[in-house]
Amino acid sequence: MQKIAKFEKVSFEQYKKDFEDTFNTLDNVNQIYNDICLPKRATKGSAGYDFFAPIDITLKPGETIKIPTGIRVKIEDGWVLKCYPRSGLGFKYRMQLNNTVGIIDADYYFSSNEGHIFTKITNDSNEGKTIEIKKGQGFMQGIFVEFGITYDDDVQDIRDGGFGSTTK
Repeated sequence: MQKIAKFEKVSFEQYKKDFEDTFNTLDNVNQIYNDICLPKRATKGSAGYDFFAPIDITLKPGETIKIPTGIRVKIEDGWVLKCYPRSGLGFKYRMQLNNTVGIIDADYYFSSNEGHIFTKITNDSNEGKTIEIKKGQGFMQGIFVEFGITYDDDVQDIRDGGFGSTTK
């Protein structure tokens, strides 16, 4: 297997800023940051790198939460990280990523927000099931995928931002 990426934590300063912006509090942010685990595969045959919940999450049907993961990833050119819900959570609870598939491009790492990966999940249960994800439990998985570009591609623009920043 080709090794093409490295997960890292964002700085504490970046995480603190993003956590407060998301949750309007700084309660326990030091401990939450210190406890963040880098994504990893569960088995040597796994394609997906599990992302772990930085806090306890409870979502009733129809509820949504934005999660600052505290994670960034340095990816070699020609590769992308695609993020999906963990299969079991999607199957049992219809947990959805709000953008269906999260796309983390290699140049996102160099953004002014340190390439901080966020996810927004919704409990889309039509069976009345509440999702409970404990701190440290895997909730999302990322898969690295190689991609190509067209022969006439001549893009020279540089990214500096997150969601939707390349179409501004």
